[in-house]
Amino acid sequence: MSIIWFLLIGIAAGWLAGQVMRGGGFGLVGDLIVGVVGALLGGFLFGLLGLSAGGLIGSLVTATVGAIALLWLLRFFRIKA
Repeated sequence: MSIIWFLLIGIAAGWLAGQVMRGGGFGLVGDLIVGVVGALLGGFLFGLLGLSAGGLIGSLVTATVGAIALLWLLRFFRIKA
């Protein structure tokens, strides 16, 4: 059951990150995939910083921060390429 919550939070985070990061996006499916991968990145980044966020809202914030960071990196390298 936790994998389903992880995917749902990642999908929501991808959508939120797509709304925050305006400009040419990756489309709905692309932003959702970025959200799921961003959830992993957000957990890693928060761990490096010594931060922890508990509960549903904390998980959503962590995943959204990771998805925004990932979208920023992807757009940065797409512009440079």
